[in-house]
Amino acid sequence: MNVAMTPIEVTDLTLAYGDFTLMRDLNFTVRRGDIFIIMGGSGCGKSTLLRALMGLKTPVTGAVRYGGTDLWRCTEDERRRLLRNIGVLFQGGALWTSMTLAENVALPLSRHTALSDGEIYEQACLKLALVGLAGFEAYYPAEISGGMRKRAGLARALALDPHILFFDEPSAGLDPVSSRHLDDLILQLRQSLDMTFVVVTHELASIFAIGSNSIFLNAETRSADGGGDPKALLHGAGSAHVKNFLTRGEAGRGDTHAL
Repeated sequence: MNVAMTPIEVTDLTLAYGDFTLMRDLNFTVRRGDIFIIMGGSGCGKSTLLRALMGLKTPVTGAVRYGGTDLWRCTEDERRRLLRNIGVLFQGGALWTSMTLAENVALPLSRHTALSDGEIYEQACLKLALVGLAGFEAYYPAEISGGMRKRAGLARALALDPHILFFDEPSAGLDPVSSRHLDDLILQLRQSLDMTFVVVTHELASIFAIGSNSIFLNAETRSADGGGDPKALLHGAGSAHVKNFLTRGEAGRGDTHAL
């Protein structure tokens, strides 16, 4: 089935490390076009869940379905086909420091396509332009700011034209202005490229600015404690745990002013 036309469906998913159960019985759907937020306190399993969705962490039980195909119960060829439709932006950008930005973005194209060198360079320049880095193709990661490195990592995640993008704490290490610019870029890409995003974040400003759907992981119960539009969760639909998370501190109160 076509991943672009169908959501991610998670059913009865349980995650563990050895005998320690991190999260149990997770059930949720990521709709096409969502900016889906995985949120919760430190240590609740947000990044572990993200890895299970990306095919990097085997669940104990349950299913992760892309277009009706279970990622963990299909053949290796089917899994590679499914994962070919996703892109990933890791916390630090994960750029190769010895490569220019264009070379970083070109790497997945050279490994997974039959394009010529000229075509690969053209595509790399296009992806850098999409994230606002036209003219920086020959720069090395050490020569640009942290926010620009995140955008370069995003350009590389876009290299193979994925249908779904996974972000692990995209605002980590960024100042508020750079973080807001990254949020704005995510919104622009969702609109212009008709993409779906799955984002792990604890940043309230980003949750309210970009989130259209969500799941809240409760470290105490080791289970999901609600989900949906973060704004709706804040204004009446969420549990006490979710509301406490979404209104914590001065930042939480400030973020609600624009809602």
